[in-house]
Amino acid sequence: MKKSVLSLIAGILCLALLFSTLTACGRNPDPLEDPSPPAEESPAAGDEAAVLPPLAPLLSATASFASYQEVPTAYTPQVPAYSVAPDLSNITNLSDFEFSPAAMRLLAENGFVVVPNDYYQEFFVVYETNLYEPVPGFITTDSMLHNYHLFFSHLLRVTERDHLVPELKALTSAMMTATESQAAALEGTDWHNAALRNLAFLAVAGRLLDPAMPVPEAVQPVVAEELALIAAHEGITISPMMNLGQQQSELDALQEDYSQYIPRGHYTTDDALKSYFQTMMWYGRMTFRLKNEDETRSALLLTLALSEEDKLTRWDRIYQPTSFFVGDSDDPNVIQFQELMYQIYGNQVTAAQFPGDAAKWEAFRKEAAKLQPPQINSIPIFDESLHPDRAAEITGFRFMGQRFTLDAAVFQRLIYREVGENSQGQRRMLPKALDIPAALGSQEAYQLLEAAGETDYAGYAENMTKLQTHFEQVPPQFWSGTLYQGWLYTLDALLTTPGEGYPAFMQNQAWTRKNLNTFLASWTELKHDTVLYAKQVYAQMGGGMEDKDDRGYVEPNPELYARLASLVSMTREGLDQRGLLNEQDGESLERLEALALSLKTMSEKLLENQLLTDEEYDLIRSYGGQLEHFWLEALRDEGVDHRSALSENPAALVTDVATDPGGQVLTEATGTIFEIYVVVPVDGNLRVARGGVFSHYEFPWPLNDRLTNEKWRHMVDTGETPPLASWTESYVAP
Repeated sequence: MKKSVLSLIAGILCLALLFSTLTACGRNPDPLEDPSPPAEESPAAGDEAAVLPPLAPLLSATASFASYQEVPTAYTPQVPAYSVAPDLSNITNLSDFEFSPAAMRLLAENGFVVVPNDYYQEFFVVYETNLYEPVPGFITTDSMLHNYHLFFSHLLRVTERDHLVPELKALTSAMMTATESQAAALEGTDWHNAALRNLAFLAVAGRLLDPAMPVPEAVQPVVAEELALIAAHEGITISPMMNLGQQQSELDALQEDYSQYIPRGHYTTDDALKSYFQTMMWYGRMTFRLKNEDETRSALLLTLALSEEDKLTRWDRIYQPTSFFVGDSDDPNVIQFQELMYQIYGNQVTAAQFPGDAAKWEAFRKEAAKLQPPQINSIPIFDESLHPDRAAEITGFRFMGQRFTLDAAVFQRLIYREVGENSQGQRRMLPKALDIPAALGSQEAYQLLEAAGETDYAGYAENMTKLQTHFEQVPPQFWSGTLYQGWLYTLDALLTTPGEGYPAFMQNQAWTRKNLNTFLASWTELKHDTVLYAKQVYAQMGGGMEDKDDRGYVEPNPELYARLASLVSMTREGLDQRGLLNEQDGESLERLEALALSLKTMSEKLLENQLLTDEEYDLIRSYGGQLEHFWLEALRDEGVDHRSALSENPAALVTDVATDPGGQVLTEATGTIFEIYVVVPVDGNLRVARGGVFSHYEFPWPLNDRLTNEKWRHMVDTGETPPLASWTESYVAP
């Protein structure tokens, strides 16, 4: 690729990275930190995390994929006030249901109740049951968010399997050839060891992709060691490849968490995706640290090899689609390194020139040391008594670095060492999922964290306040750079507190907590779908029924449905522009967008106390069939063509979102679909409508046994799930 083209790419990425690692962009040394703190003040515990992303809306590196078009909403809430009789006597269809005394009490107190269910494995089953009984349906935000997860996961799988796997194999093969040539050219120099490290680095990737790939004799022992560690995936230890030829101490050698190579998420059901997962994890996690001269040599040699022929084009064909789904790399990569290489060595440099020019090498190292450190630490390091300068320990080149995400950045600033010890002398080694909605402004989430003692850590409250202040000020464009951010922005609509003019069931603390559960469960699906890329901190149509008035209701959240429609549109447009979307998936996304827009319109009408049309009530009745259609379409690439495959493809899933190097990971999971019963006003009368909502679980789990969907689903089936969060007791009853 010509230098001019590469410079253009570098310029786009420089403009694009919201939390950029490019010092050439002219940002503050830490773009997340408050500018110019008083020099005379010593920061209190947690002040290092007093970090604010830049407020100016910036283009995303993925802007060339698609734009995010906000769908407007227009309504004035004016549902007449109503109340549920303590004995439920003013509900017209109460006799259609059987409730426990505890459920009846919550139904009377809150106007709704969530009832656990061990048998509903997917949302569409709940709604099809409504049609067959028949009872009024209650369309939930949970069910629509789950729909998007199904398609996000499907589209990512198809993109990976059909496009990225072939590109990754071709790139790895080409890089192996180039690196072998470099090693031969550098034999007998002090750069030869760095070239051998790269040969081993790429040979490990090649073997993960193809177990029959020949490994150069010079690196066979170290490659075998690395592959054995990846296969055993037992935990944290020194990387033999990174320590090649250096004999560093345990304190100085790069430590790697090999438990990260356990395939999980949607990567467990397909051999090609399993090998892709492990290879991309390898490329995404291995850090050639700038503090280490030999590792920095390796990084420069990799950059040179990538810059030759069409290899950077292949690299970009992998990087750009994954950036559109998740986000940009959090670590320095080939773009920054190539810019420095050309600046110092010129654009005709060869590997053989590096050993003979010590002055240019020192100049390169000096400039590389100025590159922005990552915002998220995903490298196991020791505490400040042994590694006082964390930035120096974690800053380095990554071949295809894992991605910056806003939620991981929030986590980073709310755990040790950004926050100090609590009053019992304990360190906050793992975050809580509630940190995310709390940072986005949810008072209820913060109060729940406070009640659990999570805010007792030194610096936690100060860091949280600064995060909240920032997120209050960011414009909508801030959220629209990637599908990951767009999903978070959609979930943000769950954090508003409905007031006067909303249905009575929405005007209480229990509903606020129900919405928090929806937020956390959908966020869990997001983390599950992106477990490979996102950096962790160190996370029907039946008939024959009696004629019965079964007119239902829609959970009235116009903003959420509007944002979801915008997100679906952006997904379709972005993938289609890059030739990554087939016609059938495009049509399914169009239908999903249309459904979200219909629910937005229906929500606005309900909030303005307007009666829905017959067609809109029919949409509620047929909702289960529509969900089943989307479910079948989203699993088509997995060979699913009938609902009989439901038991092998339930909604329940699990993911880990943060790591305590002491031996645990924070695990988030969803289980069976629970029923929600809501007292809703229809045509002047109160009735109970039924829908489906997520169940959500959060718990620590051993690091060397990161859970897969298969293991978790067995736990769900056998009743071995941990307890629900205690705060759900305000609205969940057996």
